[in-house]
Amino acid sequence: MKVLIVESNPDLGRVWQRHLERQGAEVTLVDSQEAAILALYGTPFEVIILDLVLESGSALAVADFANYRRPDARVIFVTNTTFFSDGSIFAHSSNACAYVQSNTPPEDLAAMVEHYAAGR
Repeated sequence: MKVLIVESNPDLGRVWQRHLERQGAEVTLVDSQEAAILALYGTPFEVIILDLVLESGSALAVADFANYRRPDARVIFVTNTTFFSDGSIFAHSSNACAYVQSNTPPEDLAAMVEHYAAGR
């Protein structure tokens, strides 16, 4: 299972990365739109964990590019804001499979990744 994490907060990204690696996932952690696009060129990820509010770049641009370059990849959007809390993210991103808060327990996020990767 190959997972891309796009998270501006390196500490949070590493917590998620460690939990997924303990489950046997191969995880790439990046912190910007540019780094995510470069990663998507080279690796067929099954799941992308994508912070909705990136410090550098646009999460929707990453999701859009992933939909083009890796159409089978599912995107789990995470956020610490109420932006898109109405569920409209699913109308904006056809590859979105989940929308959760950044403070979701890492083990719950890892279980979601495993679930969505299994369906690919």
